[in-house]
Amino acid sequence: MDMQTSVLKPRLSFWQLWNMSFGFFGIQFGFALQNANTSRIFATLGANPDDLALFWLAAPVTGLLVQPIIGYLSDNTWHPKWGRRRPFFFIGAVLAAIALFLMPNSATLWMAVAVLWLMDAAINVSMEPFRAFVGDKLDASQQTAGYAMQTFFIGCGAVIASLLPTIFESLGVSNAAVGGMIPDTVRYSFYAGGVVFFLAVTWTVLTADELPPADLDSFRKERQQTRGIGHAFTEIVGGFGKMPRTMVQLAFVQFFTWIALFAMWIYTGSAIADNVYGTTDAQSTAYQDAGSWVGIMFAVYSGVSALAAFILPVFARATSRKTVHAVCLAIGGLSLASVFLIHDKHALVIPMIGVGLAWASILTMPYAILAGSLPAKRMGYFMGLFNFFVVIPQIVSGLLLGFVTKHFFAGHTVKTLMLGGASMLLAAVLTLFVTDKAAPVKSGA
Repeated sequence: MDMQTSVLKPRLSFWQLWNMSFGFFGIQFGFALQNANTSRIFATLGANPDDLALFWLAAPVTGLLVQPIIGYLSDNTWHPKWGRRRPFFFIGAVLAAIALFLMPNSATLWMAVAVLWLMDAAINVSMEPFRAFVGDKLDASQQTAGYAMQTFFIGCGAVIASLLPTIFESLGVSNAAVGGMIPDTVRYSFYAGGVVFFLAVTWTVLTADELPPADLDSFRKERQQTRGIGHAFTEIVGGFGKMPRTMVQLAFVQFFTWIALFAMWIYTGSAIADNVYGTTDAQSTAYQDAGSWVGIMFAVYSGVSALAAFILPVFARATSRKTVHAVCLAIGGLSLASVFLIHDKHALVIPMIGVGLAWASILTMPYAILAGSLPAKRMGYFMGLFNFFVVIPQIVSGLLLGFVTKHFFAGHTVKTLMLGGASMLLAAVLTLFVTDKAAPVKSGA
């Protein structure tokens, strides 16, 4: 197989890595606002806690449809000025900025669900080519550093975005859900997110270049031969049977990892409101205060991930990437489950440190392990296909977690977080069975 690691690529400087990854600061700004505030918005607009997981289905279903298509299209795109991936960065940024402005102005629950669909699709249009971008531009010796730099910006963007409602409240902006409307703190946060998303992604579009296909004439000829919806559909579906062994093994790890993460994003707000603030009334001041505190909790795990992004590759060189990933997932699973035992809001910072370590590894190690097993000309497609195993568990969670929470946990969503922790622990065990074909390599910039 034509592996991307077989082609020697120029070694990039620290600032080149910085520029090509900076767009992820904006992308995660959008994702963090979505993750920390969507359930709060749904609840404020009248959603029943038992139905939150179902309403969140819009996000993973969108990813399931968008990711492999965008990956396939970007693999088969080349423009002398815009390159291969950057057109998708920019188009996604424009659409995501619009969605971020629309979300806090949702007047009804179903409007919010529809905007979540649009927002997640737009973010995915930008995000998926970014994963392939590292494989396109970096030699194997820098790939872990490339994904680590992305993880750093993901952490930084998420910290600021998660804290924004609290920051605006400290500046005197109202955090109250007056008349069942979304608080001003949340509205202004999404407006800021739309601006940051667009500017950060545009920075990468303007400052990073792209390597042309190794044989441009052959690329153009093949692209002419493969045009057509029928051929594209066949290629996209047919890829499932051509997944490398490492990708299949990582798929199981991803499945149980993302069940845990989806449970955390959906239910942490209501879990903390119930378990710490003693309320389930989404219109109450206490519930909205819990929502703001969850933003702080999420900022902590995101900040830890930003710092850990550059530390984990050091441990990976000393041991192995899969060992580091397994340990981090185990720590994250135990930390998430421990939230059930904590009733003081300040103590909730402690488990978020463990979740942050897991999050840093989740955003770095699986992609670094995978990149070495993929063919260069289909890097975008397979990275998109790999994310099926991010969105499929989210769909499973959306269909089942609400039922489990209602009928097995008597509506106490903090117990759902415990279930998520157990799922992440299982992912840690499965990581030990992954084959990492590429030996540990130097990952410095």
